[in-house]
Formats: sequence, C-alpha cells, structure tokens
Amino acid sequence: MKFKNKTFQISCDGGAATGKSTGAKMISRKYKLKFLSSGLLYRYASYLIIKFKPKNEIKFIKQKFNKLNYKKLNKINLHTPKISELSSKIAKKNTVRVILKKYQKNFSKKYKNCCIEGRDISTKILPDSDVKFFFKCSLNIAAKRRYKELKRVNRKIKFQDVKKALRIRNISDIKRKNSPLLKHNDAVSIDTGKLDKKAMLAKMSKFVEKEINKKYGN
Repeated sequence: MKFKNKTFQISCDGGAATGKSTGAKMISRKYKLKFLSSGLLYRYASYLIIKFKPKNEIKFIKQKFNKLNYKKLNKINLHTPKISELSSKIAKKNTVRVILKKYQKNFSKKYKNCCIEGRDISTKILPDSDVKFFFKCSLNIAAKRRYKELKRVNRKIKFQDVKKALRIRNISDIKRKNSPLLKHNDAVSIDTGKLDKKAMLAKMSKFVEKEINKKYGN
C-alpha cells in the first residue's frame, strides 16, 4: 500500500524498554512512514540543558526546537544515565511538554503518513491516529533489554540499578499530573515479552492492514 496523496498515522505508547521504539521503527519501515520518537525529544531537551546550562531553560528550549532538524538527534548519544534522570524530571513540567507537543503536532501535520512513539501519543498527540498500539512487558524483561544497551557504554553498570531506575521511571510516568502514561481505549496491546521481532511485526501488520482496508479499500 502506497500512501501518496493519502493520510495514515500510527501511535505507539508504552513504558520504558517495552520495545515500543523497535516496533514503531519496524512498522514505519514496512509502510514507509516518517518516524518520530518523542522520548528522543525529551532526551535532547535534557542534553541541551546539561550542555549549555541556560538561565532561562524554557525560552532556550523553545528557541532550539523552533529550528530543530530531527535527523541530527541520531548523531548524538542521548542515552546516558544523567540525561535519563533529567528527562524524567522535565517530562513532568507542563511548560516543557507544551513546546515538545507543538513540535510533534507540527511533525504530524507536515508528514501526513507518520508513526510517532512515546508515552502520550494516542491520548494527547495523535488521538485520531488510524492505529494505536500499547507496548508492554514484565519489568524484568524490560530491565534486561535496557541493561544490555547500557552495558555497551558503561561496563560497570549493575543490573539491579537499571531495574530500579526503570521501576521509578514507570511509576513517575504513570502518576505524573501532565500527560501520564495511559493505554488508550482503542489501543491494541503488544506484549513484547511473548513475541519476537518477527511475530511482533506480523501482529502489528495485521491491525495496520485491517485499518488500511477499512479506510481505503483493498
């Protein structure tokens, strides 16, 4: 299915290290959708604050995001413990969320065929998305994944510390006042603890094909 002159959007939500980025990237590649990770935006905002230490953080972030080229984020290491910690804190601030929400909304208007992943995409950013996915897995599985990632850059990191950090992050995301992590009523659950990548893509594709046929016919 080619989406030329058509609109098709997918939202992917879930807790930390639940596999939502992997699933979102795979489905984006398969259907040639523009991909955006909202988590990377928060990490980039944290990176900017740590690097430049601006006096007025909100004004500074606003200026940076007005001219942000999303592609450049892939060239920066945004997965350090320091950035992760600050990301969780600034994600609670409504002033920051407003700036990043605007960027994501503009992205979805510019790219009519897109897939955005994060924690409030289905509920706040793309409530009218054609397909909504909610990713989940056990804390142990999520911690093993994140530990494996972080071990590449920090060989001294301990599994229990990673697991504790994930638990705290998920509780924070669920309980925060502004745009908490919620499963949309229309979202399809994807349990990545029970599916390998091939099975995950197959399950996601089934629902995408169903909505494509419903919207545009075979």
